[in-house]
Amino acid sequence: MIDATLANGRGLRPSVFEAFARRLPGARRYGVVAGTGRLLDAIERFRFDHADLAFLRRERVVSDATLDWLADYRFSGDVRGYGEGEAYFPGSPLLVVEGTFAECVVLETLALSVLNYDSAVANAATRMVQAAKGRPVAEMGSRRANEDAAVAAARAAYIAGFSATSNLAAGATWGIPTMGTAAHSFTLLHDSEEEAFAAQVAALGTGTTLLVDTYDIEQGVETAVRVAGTGLGGVRIDSGDLVETAQRVRAQLDALGATGTRITVTSDLDEHAIAGLRASPVDAYGVGTSVVTGSGSPAAGMVYKLVAHQADDGSWVDVAKRSDGKASHGGEKTAVRTLVDGVATEETVFVGGEPDTTIGRTLQVPLVQQGVVVDEHRGPAGVAAARERCAAAIAELPSDATRLARGEPVIPTVFR
Repeated sequence: MIDATLANGRGLRPSVFEAFARRLPGARRYGVVAGTGRLLDAIERFRFDHADLAFLRRERVVSDATLDWLADYRFSGDVRGYGEGEAYFPGSPLLVVEGTFAECVVLETLALSVLNYDSAVANAATRMVQAAKGRPVAEMGSRRANEDAAVAAARAAYIAGFSATSNLAAGATWGIPTMGTAAHSFTLLHDSEEEAFAAQVAALGTGTTLLVDTYDIEQGVETAVRVAGTGLGGVRIDSGDLVETAQRVRAQLDALGATGTRITVTSDLDEHAIAGLRASPVDAYGVGTSVVTGSGSPAAGMVYKLVAHQADDGSWVDVAKRSDGKASHGGEKTAVRTLVDGVATEETVFVGGEPDTTIGRTLQVPLVQQGVVVDEHRGPAGVAAARERCAAAIAELPSDATRLARGEPVIPTVFR
């Protein structure tokens, strides 16, 4: 596309692209935007190096003129969009990218690969947080994702309300609290469970969490309290009927005098399993596979479309697809969320012209200005702000937003 449009002159026309989702994944009731800070870093770094250009030349993918253009590529346009952590709905203009056609269209896969994965994780994570009803949920899914996705998933889950991650790289990069417990291999390495527990307590203190289900859970709990004392920080259960087992373990801990010892459960949890444990004496959850794979919806379904471009006479032309089932709305857009008594009632998307900001709060914020990234959205500070934004946005949604059953979006999107 770039090669052809640079050749006929249209590649340098000012254009507007937009990323949005036609529907919410898994018939969920709202979505959460995640990945924006990562995307901004990626846009700033996006270059075609000597190896890239050599490959394109060798495979004759584009012309020499286009190779020269790619060699000098630097995004110089503007980007605005929903603040990271913001709730979104079908049709929400999540990212608006302005620049020449060529410099915007080359970012399509970059933008979608980041936003689709990170938002899918955040969409799943927020449901798990809601199901937990205030109990902490830790992200523990690195073994179920590739090495880069593991860090991205930890970041997105934290923005959506998870309390911590077991991924130390995510902690170092994004300022996310880290946590962890011993694995079964640690216990199996030692000659006895008691020896393993003693080694862990000696290294980490009595506040540590001991994994008690390598052999017999009842015996494991008794050994844990004997070794660490009644001040033991926690025990982790990773197998069996978690509802029944948590009740038995709580009763045993209390009988042994370890009334303050917390119970953490793991073992293939998702939002539905967490909801099923609400009445159980569980203090915290660890979630792996389900959160890093979007709990059944591994991509958020976002698309990136041209919505407007400049004509020969300098006027702007709104464009949109009309395909059956994939029709879109042309024109540059601004979104406003209407609130009544602090509760969101409508997502209003204004097409062209000035939006009516008196009906609610404007959702889009500047992200890149003339090629320069707005720094407040980046790094650990950007993650912390996104986490706060997510909590505030979800608090505004109607009560139906917390339902786990498939359903319609909790508020409508209206185009004006």
